[in-house]
Amino acid sequence: MAGWIPGGTGGCALVNERTGCVVAAKVELAVTRRARRVGLLGRTALDEASALVLAPCRAIHTAGMRFPIDVVFVDRHGRSLRVVRELTPWRIAFAARAYAAIEFTAGVSRGRIEPDDTLSLIRSEAAC
Repeated sequence: MAGWIPGGTGGCALVNERTGCVVAAKVELAVTRRARRVGLLGRTALDEASALVLAPCRAIHTAGMRFPIDVVFVDRHGRSLRVVRELTPWRIAFAARAYAAIEFTAGVSRGRIEPDDTLSLIRSEAAC
């Protein structure tokens, strides 16, 4: 997929360029319609070292979810446009100019990602 999402096979890690810190060591990509529709539904938790990237995506819902999440909406260059923390089940969040939404377990983004930070997806075979 062109743009911010790297092509090829293997895993990805998510890095905050401002801090140089790895925000998620294991990133799942949901880039098909089916994968975006399923998202985190059916799961009881998401590991704190993991994230789910939905692209393209401007809005998400937590209907049917079993746990709260943090969501970061980014543009095509990975710049964070909006950070939604502790989004509980049965809620909606959106960012009109977003290209992708990144979902984390609740609390993971606090102190690690702020609006206007640039996030990079780095190819990492170890992150498979």
